[in-house]
Amino acid sequence: MFTNTAVQAAKNSIKQLTLATIIAITTLMSVTMSALANSVHLYQSSDWVSDGTFTQGIEGPAVAKDGSLYVVNYQKEGTIGRVTAKNQVTLFTVLKNGSVGNGIRFDQAGNMYIADYVNHNVLVVKVDSNTAQVYAHSAKMNQPNDIAIMGNGILFASDPKWSDNSGQLWRIGSDRQVLLLEKNMGTTNGIEVSPDNKTLYVNESVQRNVWQYQLAADGSISNKRLLIRFKEHGMDGMRTDKQGNLYIARYGKGVIAIVSPQGKLLREVKLKGKFPTNVAFGGIDGKTVFVTLQKHGAIEKFTSEFSGRSFSE
Repeated sequence: MFTNTAVQAAKNSIKQLTLATIIAITTLMSVTMSALANSVHLYQSSDWVSDGTFTQGIEGPAVAKDGSLYVVNYQKEGTIGRVTAKNQVTLFTVLKNGSVGNGIRFDQAGNMYIADYVNHNVLVVKVDSNTAQVYAHSAKMNQPNDIAIMGNGILFASDPKWSDNSGQLWRIGSDRQVLLLEKNMGTTNGIEVSPDNKTLYVNESVQRNVWQYQLAADGSISNKRLLIRFKEHGMDGMRTDKQGNLYIARYGKGVIAIVSPQGKLLREVKLKGKFPTNVAFGGIDGKTVFVTLQKHGAIEKFTSEFSGRSFSE
């Protein structure tokens, strides 16, 4: 026979078990719903900075360590704007001597590098400064367009000549010496380094080729191979995620093409604007992809399932 004490203890145990079960089920449902919500929003582009905030020369995008997004040609040519939240943009700097920026990159110390296509320069803005200085210069450059950077600080610059659809490829060492790596290319434009710093990617806008090179620690390149060729529309800036996938701005098609390191087209992210010029990873977890749009002078964004290369270094 059970005593009253034993019966009450059994009831309490059942209540505790029931409560624990309810909490467990609720937690599981919450996690599941959160995961479903996040998955629904993956690769869905939305407005971040309104039309006309930047000129049609909008380019550059790069995210600093504090999470701020930097983009060239804010309100007028020759400027750089700083984006801190949706539609929250302020003037960061005005470039001197008629310089106009294009691609922007940050090194691991937080220094900003800017391709100055007017004066054949790569500029630098040191940490805790907003004044650009000449970092590297060559009169033999056509118009440095976009730049990429290795983990050790070695820079690469694409250098198109739009008048005859040709291009060049440059390396800028940590000693600031400028070296021509390849000439007589197509219209070199987007350029990026793989997460392991062992592959350099360069695209040719008009020819629609994306090339890959074996990359050594000293920045020398070899074993050039075609990664992928598109049949239509142009290309502009590129970035890699931590998996090594390339995110390519497809100018005129209005999508970001995501291509595997093996050259397989994995997906296309549809944008509102038709003329994306470049992309950059940011956000708290590095999974937000910001896209600059030329005709709109605006910025869109979407969420990737992977963080950007710079967030894995």
